[in-house]
Amino acid sequence: MTQNLFSSLPVSESILKAISEMGFEEMTEIQQKAIFPMLEGKDVIAKAPTGTGKTCAFGIPVIEQIKTDINDIQAVILAPTRELATQICDDLRTLTRFLPEVRTVVVYGGQSMERQKQILRKGAHILVATPGRLLDLMQHRAISLKQVRIAVLDEADKMLDMGFYKDVRKILDSLKALQQMCMFSATISREVMDIGWLYQRDAEEITVLPVQDNEPKIDQYSIRCIGREKIEIILRLIKQFSVSRAIIFCNTKYTTGMVAEQLHASGLNTACLHGDMRQSERNSIMEEYKSGNIDILVATDVAARGIDVSDIQVVFNYDISPENDSYLHRIGRTGRAKKEGISFVLHSKDEQKRLDNIIHYTHSNIIPLEMDGWGTFKQATR
Repeated sequence: MTQNLFSSLPVSESILKAISEMGFEEMTEIQQKAIFPMLEGKDVIAKAPTGTGKTCAFGIPVIEQIKTDINDIQAVILAPTRELATQICDDLRTLTRFLPEVRTVVVYGGQSMERQKQILRKGAHILVATPGRLLDLMQHRAISLKQVRIAVLDEADKMLDMGFYKDVRKILDSLKALQQMCMFSATISREVMDIGWLYQRDAEEITVLPVQDNEPKIDQYSIRCIGREKIEIILRLIKQFSVSRAIIFCNTKYTTGMVAEQLHASGLNTACLHGDMRQSERNSIMEEYKSGNIDILVATDVAARGIDVSDIQVVFNYDISPENDSYLHRIGRTGRAKKEGISFVLHSKDEQKRLDNIIHYTHSNIIPLEMDGWGTFKQATR
C-alpha cells in the first residue's frame, strides 16, 4: 500500500513537502510506473491518456537529478504548444517551491527572443521549450546545451504530428552529453517509434489504459440545431445544468469573438482566446480564467492542450471538432482530478455523419438530447 504513496519515493524532503502542499498523497498509475525507472536513469516510453498526472511523473525524477552546483541547463523538456510548455513550467516551479536554487525557464514562439535571451543569461537548470523556438535560440548561439543529460518529450505524438519531427531530431542530435531520453504520449505513432529507436536504449515501456480511475467521468451529449439557435441553446443549458465554469470551443477566431460578445451581452462573464492574440494577452486571459475572474472561456483548439484547471464543469463544442483527436482533447478539459464533467456537441443535420465518425473513432457514448415544450433538454426519442 505504501508503494502507492508519494511519501514512499526516494526523493528529497523538499520535493515531498511541495507534493504534500499540492494536496497529493497517492500516485496515479503513470506516476507509479514512470517515476522509479526514471530515478534509476532509465529511458522511458510511456503511453498514457491525458489528465493522468504525466507532468509529475517526469517532473519529480527530473528535479531530483538536477545538480545545483552546476549552473547550466541539465534537462530539456519539449512540448508541442506554448500553452502546454507554460503549464509544465508552472507545475515544475510548484514542485520546486522549497528548492529555490533549482531554476526552471520556459521559451516559446510568439514572445520576444531578446527577452528570453536575457532570462537565459541569468542561468537555468531545467528548460521547457517548444521545438521551433529552441532551434531559433540554438541558431542564434543564445543557449548552451552542453550539460544536458536528460531530455523529455511530452505529448510526443502531437509534437511529431505537427511537423516537428526534423526539429526534434536536430535538438536531440545536439545533446552530446545526453544520458536519458523519455517520451510521454497519448498514442505510439510510427514517428514516436522512430524517435525511440534512434535515441533510446532499452527503454522501459509503460502503458496506462483509460479505465475506471484513469478515465475521466464525462457525460457526453449532442444537440441537433441550426447555427442561429446555438447561443440560445447554450444559455438554456447553462441555466438547466447550473453551469458556473465552462469552456466553449469554436473552430475559428472570428467565431470565438462573436460567441464571447453575445454571451457577454446576455450577462455572462466571458472572454475569448485564439492563436492570433498577442502572447501576453493570452497569458493574461488564462491567468484570469484560472483564478476564477472569468467564468466562461470561448476558445479555438489552441487552448485544448495545456489548460489544467480542475473545476471546469462543462465543455461546449459550439462547432463540431474538425479532428477526432481534438474532440477528445476538448472534452478532456472537464472531468479532471477525479471530478465528473459534462460535454455538449452542437451540430447540424448535415454534420450527423461527422458526429457518427467521432463516436466510432473515440468509442464515445454521446447521448442525443432534444428540447421539450418547457424549454428543458431531455434524452431524444429519435
